[in-house]
Amino acid sequence: MTPPQRRGLSTLLYALPVVLVLGALLFGRYGGGVGEAFRSLFSWGTNDVLHSLIVQVRLPRTLAALFVGANLSVAGAVLQGLFRNPLVDSRILGVSSGAAFGACLAILVSGSAVAVQSSAFVFALVAVAIVLAVGWRFGATPLALILVGVAASALFDALLGLIKYVADPLSKLPAITYWLLGGLSGTRWSNLAPLLVISTLALGFLMLIRWRLNVLTLSDDEAASLGVHVRSLRIAVVVSASLLVATSVSQAGMIGWIGLVVPHVARAWVGPNHVRLIPASAALGGATLVVLDTIARTVLPGEIPLGILTGLLGVPAFLLLLVGYLRAKEGAS
Repeated sequence: MTPPQRRGLSTLLYALPVVLVLGALLFGRYGGGVGEAFRSLFSWGTNDVLHSLIVQVRLPRTLAALFVGANLSVAGAVLQGLFRNPLVDSRILGVSSGAAFGACLAILVSGSAVAVQSSAFVFALVAVAIVLAVGWRFGATPLALILVGVAASALFDALLGLIKYVADPLSKLPAITYWLLGGLSGTRWSNLAPLLVISTLALGFLMLIRWRLNVLTLSDDEAASLGVHVRSLRIAVVVSASLLVATSVSQAGMIGWIGLVVPHVARAWVGPNHVRLIPASAALGGATLVVLDTIARTVLPGEIPLGILTGLLGVPAFLLLLVGYLRAKEGAS
């Protein structure tokens, strides 16, 4: 690919989220069409109800979809490189399971939206604290972190099963099940600030050190020979990726496959260099979830949970990527 072609593809990739966010604001079940929505968005029309709907409901929800998609995709790309494993995604360290347990515990006890979001974030941090505490004792190697992450995930999954077992099947259990399916229907300006602030800080940090992530894909001895303090950098990256996952799950519930599939698509688009891979994953992940959230709220009279849509899209996409990888490996042998 020539440099002009690469620049053209990069421009298209980074412009895609902007175009899709604007499109998401204009599409919905209420209103007289895209033209009226466009005029109302900029207060050129007289439909004050549609203007309020776009600004107060669709805009915060679309921003949440953009950030959640970017967070999960970047976390997946970072962890795949960190652990040198293409099958790793944002759930590997038990953060999602901890958040799910925390949210469902809050639903069981109170049901308040603020309590659910706060409890999910706190228990996500508890999960990553367990992983880091035990992993640091054994050198914070990729194998140690993965094994402790699997154990933490299993622990919180068991606790979640206990919550579902004791929950009232007529009121609490349906609410728990719906939250676990994922969605952004409850997103408003009032509860969006934690997602925006934490995501900006963690994404900004990973963007600043993204060239160092290439070093972490080497062996520890090779990375250390280049002057990198491997264990400290690995912990910093794990903490940043975990914060991205924690704030995303606490806002949107359990949304799978984005963190696994999107980094592979971005890697095929811009290559494995993290300098380009991290921003490409953020742009592509955000664009993907904006599209899926728009579909979720517009296609049917009732809203489709995002976890269902990401699964329906993610599984075939992953299988296509897997088939392409196996064919390439077969042709090279």
